[in-house]
Parts: sequence; C-alpha cells; structure tokens
Amino acid sequence: MNRIEQVKALMAELEVEMDKFYNKGNKAAGTRARKHLQDLKNLAQEIRLEIQDMKNQA
Repeated sequence: MNRIEQVKALMAELEVEMDKFYNKGNKAAGTRARKHLQDLKNLAQEIRLEIQDMKNQA
C-alpha cells in the first residue's frame, strides 16, 4: 500500500499549492501546482502499468 501513501502525499502538496494559487493569487504556486499534477499523472501511469503486470502474471 506504499503507492496509496505516495498518492496521498502528492495530493496534500498539490492542495497547498492550489490554495495559494487560487485563493491568495500566488503565481509561483501555480507553477508548483502544475508540477505536482504532472508528478501525479506520472505516478498514476506507473501504478496502472504495475496493476496490469500483476493481472497478466496471475
């Protein structure tokens, strides 16, 4: 379940940056939020491939 913890950690970081961007108008936080979203996308793809491999091995 380490993957779930990774997703939760990324989401927590993303939430902070999105709050700063949308509610406080911090433009640099928008850049960081976009980076976190890209990291989340990449992690999701890794998890998808891992799940598919596990299914194929069974």
